Amino acid sequence: MPNLRFTEKALSDWMRSDAADSEIVISSRVRIARNLQHYPFPMLASNEQSEEVLNKLSEVLQYDDVHAFGDFHTLDLIDIDDLDKRVLVEKHLISPSLANESRNGAVILSEDESVSIMINEEDHLRIQCLYPGFQVKEAWEKASAIDDAFEAHVDYAFDDRRGYLTSCPTNVGTGVRASVMMHLPALVMTQQIGRILTAVSQVGLTVRGIYGEGSEAMGNLFQISNQITLGQTEQEVIDNLHSVVLQMIGHERTARERLITDSRLRITDRVMRSYGILSHAAIVDSKEAAQRLSDVRLGVDLGLLDGLSITVMNELNVMTQPGFLQKTFGEDMRTDERDIYRAQLIRDTISAANQS
Repeated sequence: MPNLRFTEKALSDWMRSDAADSEIVISSRVRIARNLQHYPFPMLASNEQSEEVLNKLSEVLQYDDVHAFGDFHTLDLIDIDDLDKRVLVEKHLISPSLANESRNGAVILSEDESVSIMINEEDHLRIQCLYPGFQVKEAWEKASAIDDAFEAHVDYAFDDRRGYLTSCPTNVGTGVRASVMMHLPALVMTQQIGRILTAVSQVGLTVRGIYGEGSEAMGNLFQISNQITLGQTEQEVIDNLHSVVLQMIGHERTARERLITDSRLRITDRVMRSYGILSHAAIVDSKEAAQRLSDVRLGVDLGLLDGLSITVMNELNVMTQPGFLQKTFGEDMRTDERDIYRAQLIRDTISAANQS
């Protein structure tokens, strides 16, 4: 049986650490896409070929230079039920694409869940490193070191002109995707978000929702990532994202200061109304929960609310997702049932936080 302790708790250990700018940047992530030479891309590979890839990449974990990064646990996706897969997606430990893959897909997780290595997803190998707060450079350094360790033992598909070859043309070149998850409520409230995001898209970055491409930006959470992987070095990709995010942090801080200076009573009322609803509501759907939690998180950041912490808010963001709700209460639920249990879980969590 697979080690499913990774789906039993909402918050990964890496999220419990203090980090710079964590009141605005929830997390930083770097993902490196690689494929093995002489093997078709996963979508074209036979069952035997994808099994060979899985075995080759799993064997690399036994080498000292890879093992030096800590203890790893391999989860074969075929052994995991759909609910646990959904929880892994909600915790950003696997992609929706891998969750839907039934042929020799696997994920290798570090003890603290900060490293997630996906096998036979869209590419043969996707190395992902997650850090709390604004630590995209640190995430890059670790992901790059793990990538180097793997490359010492397997041959990557590489072209002298195009760089690393990937299943999707948009990843060809460096194969590097760097992203940060940002909470930008003040820019939304002051109606500056459209202008900011337009400017971001003009410098080679893209904006997505919390689960990446095709997902909605709920709860004022935006994922900012590089759009270009070809024609830039890895360091240029990281430096460009770092520079733009620094500016966005500054804009969000300025907008928050303006809200407190010009509209303190209104923003306090909004925060307290959302806090009151979450503390007492009997039914809360996922969209309302995301928005109310965003308001309360802003209240915590601005010092308008006592008793709650950023850690609790991070937990609630995961705990209120459909998969984790069903995992917590141990039963399949219809949408309306989830809304009832979501409200209960939020009430209980807020009450426990206030009593601690």
